Amino acid sequence: MRIAIIQFGGTNCDRDVLHVLKNVMNVDAELVWFKDKNLDCFDGAVIPGGFSYGDYLRAGAIAARTPIMDSVRKMVSEGKPVIGICNGFQVLTESGLLDGALATNSYPKFLCKWTHLRVDNTDTPFTSRFEKGDVIQIPIAHKEGNFYADQSAISDLNKNNQVVFRYVDEDGTADDESNPNGSKENIAGIINSSRNVIGLMPHPERASEKVLGSDDGLKIFQSMVDYIQTLQ
Repeated sequence: MRIAIIQFGGTNCDRDVLHVLKNVMNVDAELVWFKDKNLDCFDGAVIPGGFSYGDYLRAGAIAARTPIMDSVRKMVSEGKPVIGICNGFQVLTESGLLDGALATNSYPKFLCKWTHLRVDNTDTPFTSRFEKGDVIQIPIAHKEGNFYADQSAISDLNKNNQVVFRYVDEDGTADDESNPNGSKENIAGIINSSRNVIGLMPHPERASEKVLGSDDGLKIFQSMVDYIQTLQ
């Protein structure tokens, strides 16, 4: 099993993900520069957080148009799992692999804080180790994390059970007070209709060891590895 961690100019969470996969989970993972176009030897991919290309134009817009994303699309078409975290989520929406867009936070400042998330869908390759309704603690670090889609798209996401994570309070209630960035319906993470591409704004790699304050995020990567094993 090999997992690619894709790097763009401005990516800065790549080595955090590499540490979790290699040192915490003992998984073969490799940093892949965006000019390396062939991902055929990998079984899955993570597009980590950061500020690819300085977030010029729109966050993730330039990275989404680099040639390596054609290889990511090929992975997706083959059923391989792909995770986009923070800037990676923005790249996935900008590339059309996920619905919606990420806009400037309702309070237009960079936010770095712990958040509570409710797991609303466990029938995915990335959440199989959770129980539906679990409330987990994972931090955010973004300025453009305000998930937006028109009402028709939001309705489709809900109808197709594509909303995976929502921002909630400690009791699991999704309300305005627990919404850090103004995201529609407190949406923190969604999955594609084929169930093999997920994007989320919170950083699971920063909550994958108890010494960091939470290891809830580890289950996301463990679930992904479990899924890859079923494909081999």
